[in-house]
Amino acid sequence: MSTQGSPDVKPDVSRAALGVVRAAVIAAVACGAVLVGGLVLGGSVTEKVIPGLGDAGVLTRWGLPASRAAMDLLSALTVGALIAAAALLPIEAGRPGEGAKEGGRGPGRLSKDAITYLRAASWLAAVWAAAAAATLVFTVADVLGQPVGQVVTGSELSSYVGSLPQGTALMIVVLLAVVVALLARTTTTPAAAFGLLALAGIALLPAPLTGHSASAANHTVATTGVALHVAAVAPWVGGLAVVGVHALLRRDRLPVMADRFSRMALWCYIVVGASGLVNVIARLPDPVELVETDYGRLALGKIALFGALGWFGRWHRNRTLPALEAGRPWSFARLASVEAAVMGAAVGLAVALARTAPPAPAEPESAVKALLGYEMPPQVTPARLATLWQLDLLFVVLVVALGGLYLAAVVRLRRRGDSWPLGRTAAWLIGLATMVAVTQTGVAKYAPILFSVHMAQHMVLNMLTPIFLVLGAPVTLALRALKPARVRGDRGPREWLTAMLHSRYVAVIAHPAVATFIFVVSTFALYFTPLFEAAMRNHLGHMAMSLHFLAAGSLFFWVLLGVDPAPKKLPYPGRLLLLFVTMPFHAFFGIALMNLSQALARGWYASVDPPWGTTILKDQHTGGGIAWGFGEVPTFIVLIVLAFQWYFHDQRQARRMDRKADRAAAPGGRAEDDELAAYNARLAKLAERDKPE
Repeated sequence: MSTQGSPDVKPDVSRAALGVVRAAVIAAVACGAVLVGGLVLGGSVTEKVIPGLGDAGVLTRWGLPASRAAMDLLSALTVGALIAAAALLPIEAGRPGEGAKEGGRGPGRLSKDAITYLRAASWLAAVWAAAAAATLVFTVADVLGQPVGQVVTGSELSSYVGSLPQGTALMIVVLLAVVVALLARTTTTPAAAFGLLALAGIALLPAPLTGHSASAANHTVATTGVALHVAAVAPWVGGLAVVGVHALLRRDRLPVMADRFSRMALWCYIVVGASGLVNVIARLPDPVELVETDYGRLALGKIALFGALGWFGRWHRNRTLPALEAGRPWSFARLASVEAAVMGAAVGLAVALARTAPPAPAEPESAVKALLGYEMPPQVTPARLATLWQLDLLFVVLVVALGGLYLAAVVRLRRRGDSWPLGRTAAWLIGLATMVAVTQTGVAKYAPILFSVHMAQHMVLNMLTPIFLVLGAPVTLALRALKPARVRGDRGPREWLTAMLHSRYVAVIAHPAVATFIFVVSTFALYFTPLFEAAMRNHLGHMAMSLHFLAAGSLFFWVLLGVDPAPKKLPYPGRLLLLFVTMPFHAFFGIALMNLSQALARGWYASVDPPWGTTILKDQHTGGGIAWGFGEVPTFIVLIVLAFQWYFHDQRQARRMDRKADRAAAPGGRAEDDELAAYNARLAKLAERDKPE
């Protein structure tokens, strides 16, 4: 709320400024102090130098964690500034006639404050890239055991960047951060700001995903846990910093920003807590290790700080948000200074934790467990495929989120008095059940070992699960359940979803030719190139491969079945033609696999070859047979669905034509029809002009 003209404006601004500056200083001091203490406690900076082995030197031992802490803080601040521009600050309504048809209002545009935060994000991303580059140099020096000066002046830096996973990951971070820095200087639209936020979010992941998560007992669980943890921490920390700075710059938008940040922070807190617990369990399977090891004691300290941050969040919702509504912006900055100190300490502790080695396993791991994250399972049988459950955290989170959001939307419609077809809900739940059946059971355990089981998993995720998910009409449900934005011209979830459906990107990717190309060609490009073995050897690549199967299938069947709104809808004869043209390609793919003379990804399958299995090539021939025969199942289901859709479409068209004929036959019917249509069009135009965009 604005308080211009009030006699206490200057004192309030001064108090807010002092609060923000104090928060920044306290946070930096807390981060540095806890980082130093954690490094000493974890022993990463007090290791004894063994004669004859390379030593990177004192500069690297202290410089690497310091640059990593700076990189983490700057990445969070960059994400926070982008979130403020794209989501926390309301989007202003377009001017009348600006980019609109027939004198209507144009699309929403970023406010001056949002543009300011985009420009700040540009500078922050540039410094983030510099910190990542410094971390890269220190990482190479640490791995090689050579002083920084020798690494920089020699040829080791360029040769090891591509061969070290950490080096490659940090180079990706540098490149993405530079792109964000350059584009944020010229971005002026809400969609572009949201795109930059997504790009910065991607840049958060490579560095932490090449750390301890790659060597944890369960690689998939640890990798997903770290990804969720980082994706939730960055907007939480960065958002708090930006809202605190906004208390100094502008106070009229502060209540809106603080309220939106508080709601976002609650979800971030839940995700951080759940993913942090998963990470601790993955690295410390024995609870005794929490108190008996340096890594465990640092983890306990981080848990304590997490609990304190939860208390601060509750205080914000109960005390500072009402104070902001009452016109006291300094109240937020005052509490934020203490909360920033706790967050800074948590970031410093997290960096120290990353530099501390987890306790070694009690028994040496086998080669198979080092690759898979678990020991070789017993001989495959149908019963074991159904009962040997294997937790895949990525798909657990995906199924819980998709199922929970869908059912919550249905409940909202029911409470509002609206109906929602039970068949669509059943189709959605069946789709999620098929996803669980191939990602959490013994199918997931045997899929990395046997190509035949992997192919069954691929077929379900790519050609069966998407059919039921598309029939659930999630986009239509979301458009009906989501409420419009409260602020005129702003974009909430409903407005962002509508804008995405009308975007040029969706118009291109959802074109029937493009969707079919992705659905068909990506399968051949994956399996008959080195991409397949690379994806099988890398846990992140394997997760990306599974998500691609699901996304490509969902895109194709969205175009084919067309329950939800789409940029271009094919007539039913065209859909049948597209189905009969596409499905033979999957049959050709299966035949090609059955006629292989050399095994695919031989290096990987030779490393995990089970002693009870058949030959690698014969198992891949079996996988080809599964691919060839499985195509009949989705084809049959789609034909039945299309037949019913076509029938009901013709029935609706016939009823519409009958009503039109009845109105035309009535005395004065056509004139009344035209008058009613004109009146309805006028009402629709007024409603379109008055509703928020």
